[in-house]
Amino acid sequence: MTELRNVEADLSRFRSRLLVANIVVVVCFLLVVSRLVYLQVVRHDDLLEQAENNRTAIVPIVPNRGFILDRNGIVLANNYSAYTLEVTPAKIVNLEQTIDALSQVVEISLRDRRRFKKLLDESKSFESLPLRNRLTDEEVAKFAAQRYRFPGVDIKARLFRNYPYGELASHVIGYIGRINQSEKEKIDDSEDADNYRGTEYIGKLGIEQSFESQLHGTTGVDSVETSAGGRAMRRLASSPATPGNTVKLSIDIKLQHLVEELFGERRGALVALDPRTGEILAFVSKPTFDPNLFVDGIDSESWQALNESIDKPLLNRALRGTYPPGSTYKPFMALTALETGVRRPEQSIFDPGYFMFGGHRFRDDKEGGHGTVNMYQAIVQSCDTYFYMLANDLGVDRIHAQMQRFGFGELTGIDIEGEVRGLLPSTDWKRKAYKRADQQKWYAGETISLGIGQGYNSFTMLQLASATGTLANNGIRMKPHLVKEVVNILTHAPTTVQESVSEAVAKPANIAIIKNAMVGVNLEGTSSASFRGAPYTSGGKTGTAQVVQIKQNEKYVASRTQERLRDHALFTAFAPAEEPKIALAMVVENAGFGAKYSAPIARRVLDYWLLGQYPSKEDIEAVQKGQAPSPIGKPRKVAEVPWPPGAALAKADDH
Repeated sequence: MTELRNVEADLSRFRSRLLVANIVVVVCFLLVVSRLVYLQVVRHDDLLEQAENNRTAIVPIVPNRGFILDRNGIVLANNYSAYTLEVTPAKIVNLEQTIDALSQVVEISLRDRRRFKKLLDESKSFESLPLRNRLTDEEVAKFAAQRYRFPGVDIKARLFRNYPYGELASHVIGYIGRINQSEKEKIDDSEDADNYRGTEYIGKLGIEQSFESQLHGTTGVDSVETSAGGRAMRRLASSPATPGNTVKLSIDIKLQHLVEELFGERRGALVALDPRTGEILAFVSKPTFDPNLFVDGIDSESWQALNESIDKPLLNRALRGTYPPGSTYKPFMALTALETGVRRPEQSIFDPGYFMFGGHRFRDDKEGGHGTVNMYQAIVQSCDTYFYMLANDLGVDRIHAQMQRFGFGELTGIDIEGEVRGLLPSTDWKRKAYKRADQQKWYAGETISLGIGQGYNSFTMLQLASATGTLANNGIRMKPHLVKEVVNILTHAPTTVQESVSEAVAKPANIAIIKNAMVGVNLEGTSSASFRGAPYTSGGKTGTAQVVQIKQNEKYVASRTQERLRDHALFTAFAPAEEPKIALAMVVENAGFGAKYSAPIARRVLDYWLLGQYPSKEDIEAVQKGQAPSPIGKPRKVAEVPWPPGAALAKADDH
């Protein structure tokens, strides 16, 4: 009986266990079924996309960068294709050893190593970095035969930016360079992030930077099928890249070259523009630099040479260099006097050669003075005393209000980045600029030197050229611009830059008086020697700006003054006087008198633009030395001057 009960108990336990096992199996089956339903139905689209992504890859196609042309269609920036030897540091155990071994296969110069080191310091280790550019077909073949020895090293075909004329107009054109970390973060946060996938270079300066969105183009994509190891097997679909648009500048590159040649080794800036439209015809900053140095990634030694040079070749003097305007300011001071009613044109003053104010003797440039002069004579003879007295009668704030209308101390709004505002002083400016109470006060004696363009006055040549253009254009102020039009790469339709027109900033009758006096400067005044024999009538004004202040009991002697402490030579001009088609402002640093060193360059610029004349070689050499006020030798026709200038300059399609 007992045994029977034990068997029944065992059977009962067995049935319970079997039931539990069946329940577990059913539950597991239901879980599997539900998981299958979830994967096959609910997540079908998502998993299909993941599977497709594992099978395919999206490869960006970087667009060709757009060309930059001058106003006549001469190519100033283009592209060429070349092979590069690329290294991915993250895939290499001993980088130095690998580079040494590579140098036995292809030539790797010391400059290549320095440039690579600079790129390595600025980049992430997993990025592919160029070690050698422009490999020959023979070098590519030699490396390909030994590629197995160098994991993490590969050959790539890349498009390189090319600036055919090297240093010519480099501050205008700018350059491209490798995208740094801060630029990458900015791009990633922008709406253009997708358009920069695969892009490694971006505009860094000048037109290349300011018109990046037009020049870059639209990135395309290739959809490719990949193997389990990630190797591309075949192309599934493709959306081609759209090249960047063509940017056509308003500058005449031949005129630009002439001006840079006339400056020679001297430092300075010149801006020439069409006062009727604001189109900039020449935008010169000397010295210049070669933008091609930056395309491959500049090496540390070349960068140090440029960055630490006492001549500051990377400084765009036309855009960012500020200078006292010197006597080129006097026509605007005279116009201010007319506009405010402080002076009439016929009113005269007696100049004994100085102006006494507060016990301080403000000297005139001419020993013994100019005698009795009216407004016309004061401008033509550049009489300092007349303008000392005028500044004192006007006061700093009245000067500021009138000069601001011409754009002094204001951004012109030119279409490249980096413009500085300069300094047009006022009592309000000084109060905000200084912290100490005694420094914040404006003293009456500080106003006197403003009348001759000294003191706190400090402007760019762009501002001075724009103001001169406004004067030439009868008071109508046009916005200066470097880009004439942008040509769509697909439709070839040009988009012309819209001109910004202001209301007249001064009365035409008053402007006519000042323009007439500036014509007198070139006919009988300080710059008459430079414009002798010109078949057109022009207006101008010479200027000499002090770099350091001279004490009352001292006399400025250039030969006894350190070269970089000597006066700057300035000049402004417009022509033809009746209907001006060109206006300019320029400075030759530490050269001395504007009549001797600046006016001769301006004369050649006007001859080029109005007469189609290019100076003779001997004339150019003489101007560089300050030895030819008016042209010498037989001028050449601009159309007959060979281009490109010099055998060293390659044509745009040589690559």
